[in-house]
Amino acid sequence: MTRVINQRELRNDSGAILQAVAAGESFIIARNGTPVAELRPLARRTFVPKEEVFRTAANLPPIDGAELRAELDELYDQEPFRD
Repeated sequence: MTRVINQRELRNDSGAILQAVAAGESFIIARNGTPVAELRPLARRTFVPKEEVFRTAANLPPIDGAELRAELDELYDQEPFRD
């Protein structure tokens, strides 16, 4: 559950609040009773071993490079900007 705290509490107890955020808690920061920000943990990156990536990619359909280039050329103008 997200807890609402005021600006003064964030300033005075920032260490404890950041410790709680690191543990997974979220906070709404309010100024004069009005919510102005959310403080929440960052999503952690998940490591995927390269063997698993290769195993997954092995099941994908093959890509024809020339066909892909032709489709991209058709969709996007490759000419430099002109004045």
